[in-house]
Amino acid sequence: MSDSSAAPPPAAEPAIATHELSRKFGDFTAVSSVTLTVPAGEIFGLIGPNGAGKSTLVKMLTTLLPPSAGSARVAGCDAVRDAARVRRHIGYVPQLLSADGSLTGYENMLLSARLYEVPRAERAARIREGLKSVGLEEVADRQVRRYSGGMIRRLEIAQSMLHRPAVLFMDEPTVGLDPAAREAVWQQVLALRRNFGTTILVTTHYMKEADELCNRVGLIARGKIVTVGTPAELKAAAGSGATLDDVFNRLAAEESTEGEGNYRNVRHTRRAAREHG
Repeated sequence: MSDSSAAPPPAAEPAIATHELSRKFGDFTAVSSVTLTVPAGEIFGLIGPNGAGKSTLVKMLTTLLPPSAGSARVAGCDAVRDAARVRRHIGYVPQLLSADGSLTGYENMLLSARLYEVPRAERAARIREGLKSVGLEEVADRQVRRYSGGMIRRLEIAQSMLHRPAVLFMDEPTVGLDPAAREAVWQQVLALRRNFGTTILVTTHYMKEADELCNRVGLIARGKIVTVGTPAELKAAAGSGATLDDVFNRLAAEESTEGEGNYRNVRHTRRAAREHG
């Protein structure tokens, strides 16, 4: 007989949990008191104007930047005190080019396998599997400088998934890619989630991606999370027939109005946003 008075089992720890997380650069606040929870297995989209703080937030969650205040837990580990453990459990696709053009696709994957401490006995098989999954097995021995933009992005995502991370961070992963390349990238990412339960946090300016692929979306402006909800909830709140583009455009318009100031303040804010975005 079961004991109905017994306490229920604890819920699984969120994949990402932040509390009052902030980051300042001098007197510029790039991220301000962000409290956010992303359950395990979710695809969470982060959208906002340029300079809103998306990349800075991602860099703190991936241990590349220490917070000025607040706390963050990623994959069950404290992002400051257990930074090394966090890095073992995450994958990261940065906005800027990360693959080494002087190396072949295989050599880039091998370097990642070593950095992520993939067991030596499994490296060759994991690399072959990874390159095949992104359609690059036939060009594995070609220098990456000879790859197209879409091929490079697929390689970088394959590198980030090589160790089957618990959490994958992608900062504008499909920027500059044609529709076919974007589709290939997302099929690859969705397969990782489907096969290994990976949690995904992605920043994007493609509202169609956010609408169709994300379980929930957070809107960030001036370093603060303005609202979080499912794409359907955000569109409904914006009015009948609204799209996520409408939601984003309204946020951008409000941000532009609120951000007005004198020339010196605007110059300072834009410079800081460009550098720490």
